[in-house]
Order: sequence, then C-alpha cells, then structure tokens
Amino acid sequence: MNNIPVVMIIFGGSGDLAHRKLYPALFNLYEQGLIRDNFAVIGTARRPWTHEYLREQVSDAIHETHKEVSENDVQAFVSHFYYQSHDVTNVEHYQALKELAQELDDRYSAQGNRIFYMAMAPRFFGTIATHINDQHLTSTGFNRIVVEKPFGRDLASAEKLNQQITASFAEDDIFRIDHYLGKEMVQNILPLRFTNPLIKNVWNSDNVKNIQVTLAERLGVEARGGYYETSGALRDMVQNHIFQIITLLAMPQPTDLTAKSIHQAKQELLDSLVMPTKEEIDQHFVRGQYLGSDTTFGYKQEPNVAEDSTTETFAAGQIKFQKGPVAGVPIYFRTGKEFREKESRIDIVLKHMSNPYGQAHSNNITIVIDPQMEIYITINGKKISTSGIRRENLDYTFAKSELAQVPDGYERLLHDVFVNDSTNFTHWSELKNYWKFIDLIEDAWHQDNQAGKKPVEYLPYRMGPKAADQIFDSATEHWIYD
Repeated sequence: MNNIPVVMIIFGGSGDLAHRKLYPALFNLYEQGLIRDNFAVIGTARRPWTHEYLREQVSDAIHETHKEVSENDVQAFVSHFYYQSHDVTNVEHYQALKELAQELDDRYSAQGNRIFYMAMAPRFFGTIATHINDQHLTSTGFNRIVVEKPFGRDLASAEKLNQQITASFAEDDIFRIDHYLGKEMVQNILPLRFTNPLIKNVWNSDNVKNIQVTLAERLGVEARGGYYETSGALRDMVQNHIFQIITLLAMPQPTDLTAKSIHQAKQELLDSLVMPTKEEIDQHFVRGQYLGSDTTFGYKQEPNVAEDSTTETFAAGQIKFQKGPVAGVPIYFRTGKEFREKESRIDIVLKHMSNPYGQAHSNNITIVIDPQMEIYITINGKKISTSGIRRENLDYTFAKSELAQVPDGYERLLHDVFVNDSTNFTHWSELKNYWKFIDLIEDAWHQDNQAGKKPVEYLPYRMGPKAADQIFDSATEHWIYD
C-alpha cells in the first residue's frame, strides 16, 4: 500500500467522533502503510490542550479499540499528532493554523497535500469553509475536504453550505461522508445485484412486489435531545442513510465500476424520483414519537426536549422512481428510536406466482446490515413426510475469522479519501434531490402541526406506531421484519 504524504486537519479534534472513530481508523491505515512517515495530523478545538495531551488522548482511543497492539507502533503513530487551540470564528486562529500546517508540511515532506475534516457541530461548517477560502489554507498539492452529516437542514441551507465549500474545493474534492456507505453489507448490494444471474434476472418491476428498508434503533434519544430537536428522524436518518441505501437498491447497472460511472447511474435514477403530493404524504407517510415506560423516559421527558415538541422519533414512508430496474415499485422505509431491538435490514419481496400448491409464499431476498451481517433468500420446499410446503433460508454469512477482518466504516471511507476514490460518497447533485424530497415531507408535516395534527405516539420496545402498517399500496402488503 502506498505511503500517501499529507497534512490532515481535524476541526473538532477533541470530540467524541474523533476519539471513537477517526483516531482508531487512522491508526489502522497507519499499520497498513497507507500513511506512514510523511503525514501529520492537526487536531483543533477550543480547549487549551497541548501536543502531548492530544497524543495521550489518541493513544487512549487506540487502546480502547485494539485488544492487542504494539506500544512502539502506538507511540510512533501518535508522534505525528499536533494540537492547535482554535476558535472557528477567529480569523487570526486560521493564520496560526496555516503556519503550523506549513511547518509540518516541510518537516514531514507532505508535498503540499491537505485533507480538512469537519468533525464539529454542523452549524460551524459554513464558517470553517469560508475561512479556509479567505485565509488561503489550501496548499499546492491536493486539497480535499470531508464533511459529516447533516449537510444542511433543508435544500436552501444545503445550497448555501455547498456554495461556501465550493469556493475553495472542486466537487471532486468534496467528500460528503455517510458512514453507512462504508458498511460491509451496504457495499455488498451492487455485487449481489450485478454478479448473480439468479438475483439480477428477478431484480425488476416484473418480479419485485416491493422493497423494504428498516433502520431500527433500540435506544432513545437520551443525551442528544438538543441536537434531535433540530433534526428529527426524517432529517437524521432518511435524508442520508436510507436514501443512500435506496439509491443503491434501485439504480441501473453502471457501465463500469469507476466513481464517475456509478454516480452517473445514481443521478439517472434520482432524476426520476417521484415527488409526492400532500394527499400521497398523508396516505403513505407516518411520523411518531415514543412514550415512556417504567424503565425509560418518553421523548418529551428527555433532557433538552420541549414539553410540546412535535419532533418525530419515528418516520416511515414510501419512495418511487419512474426509471431504473424497479421503476414504479414501492420502496418502503421506516426508522426510529426505542424499537424492540437494534437492526438494520433490507427486504426485497418478490411477487407471488401461481402454483398447484396454493399455499406457497413469495420468495424474499434479505440483507441484514447490523448487528449481524448476512444475506439470505427465503424459498419454499416440501415438508418431510407430508405434501405441505415449508419455508427455508439460503444463507450467505461470514465465519468468525472473516468478521474479524471487516474494517470499520470510517476506516474504509477514510482510506477512500486518501486515495481519492469518491465512489462511496454523496455528490451534490444527488444530495440536492434528497433534500427536495425531504422538504416536501417536512412542509406537509408543518401544515399538520398548524392544523393540530401531531405525531402519533407509540410505546417503546416495539416496532413503532401501528399506523406504519397502513402505508402500503395494497392490503396484501406488510412488513416482512416484524
């Protein structure tokens, strides 16, 4: 693996994301040799840390995630880390940051390459991007920026943020990160679809009855009430994770596996995204809010949540496209807090076929993303000693030794940033379509609020509100995962 020279600046270097995800992922890439001698990382935050204190934090982060590790390797790795106390609104601090970056570039022969990572609260993204531009923090080599979600709050704010970032960076150098696209089973969707004739030949509107995407979370909002009040399930999960997954499920086959071809195929699909009317939203979309129990708070009792909040902790709905292999096929989604269990999965429901047995069920193709990773196809077979029909699963699973080799999503995506592979990141043209759709739903729900129609309440430790069972096109459709 090539040793890539670079100075990486992490805005929010003292934060939870950097500690839990970024530092362990960077260490793994260091161990693999992708970054080695010619890299430096600058962590920035408002706290008055020192280089030595940051290195202690990075070392702690590695030991928390790695059971067996060479202490010599850890110390060699953390020696490449530097800290810059930084107020993102202070122009003078950007000048100090620029000087430190140039000093480290010279020391480590980083060839003028820069990666800027925004691991801070989203409200600072635009400010940072603006000052990167007006204080000329970009250098003579490659300049790439990684932006965490959410990228805006609606289409208007996303467009403004995009304008601020593109003042310094070309579209091909902007990496809008969605860690779901780094997950093993999400990255398995396209190989599953396009390399198996058995599956490819039925992945079309003639054979698929519906597709279902469930991203269920076991826990409630807890300490994230302040953030969640500004977001809700629709913006927090549907605008990014769910739409990305659905795009991979519904896109046409690309001409090749280059990032350009894959994004062209995605855009061809998204240009045909059906925008629902208010009547269709009322019929096919549900928002909910979890209640409390003997062992858990209800959403409105969580810290930093308004007593009269209408923020949804559950969202379900329907998406359709006019083009692509499953054009016209309803794609249902649901996501929320306080489900019975944590599980992220996809169910492709094939149409029933006439047969002499009568009671045979449809075949389903299921992709389980989390917490276990597997693909299985539900088929029909004969019951032993009778003429009845039983259901069986054909499984694609991983051995324990294979599971140990699966990289974390952030490790995989950071690798792609270093090697300049934008395949598993979101282009602006795609994001723009997502926001158009989400804004329609948000506007409809705002109208409902004004009319006194609030989110439906649901009990915790179940599968969300019962109203979500009624969003289907026909009475014969239902949630496969129930």
